[in-house]
Amino acid sequence: MGSDDGLDWRERQRHAVRAHAEAEERRRATEHAEAAELVAWFAAEATRRGLPTTRLTARAHDGRGRYRTRLTGWYVDRARTRAVDTEGRFHLLSVPPRLRFRLFGVDPMPDPAPLVLGRGGRDGESIPLRTLLSRRLEAGDDWR
Repeated sequence: MGSDDGLDWRERQRHAVRAHAEAEERRRATEHAEAAELVAWFAAEATRRGLPTTRLTARAHDGRGRYRTRLTGWYVDRARTRAVDTEGRFHLLSVPPRLRFRLFGVDPMPDPAPLVLGRGGRDGESIPLRTLLSRRLEAGDDWR
């Protein structure tokens, strides 16, 4: 067994790792595209049904403060940490605590929506995005 065999094995390993990473990236992109369609559907349906919007706020990671945003839309979980804005974009409304945010507000960027929220979490509770959004639509004004 020469040193060329070791190089071939390492090259095959690198190729396998690269192929695995590329496949995972394609899977994630497909999932995010499907989730983005669900979020856009939710915003259109909420608008069509006349579901009232609200000015969204972001919560500090430590839970000690809420910060103004320029976003308007619908909270989709009771903890008010996930929302869909009126433009059909998904937001995780959790930010680091900052005095600047308290004074001037925060402008959270949209986040890629997962198809399953809470997947892999320690509490074991997860919910498909479609189910969460459908429940929010069904609850209408009574959701608050």
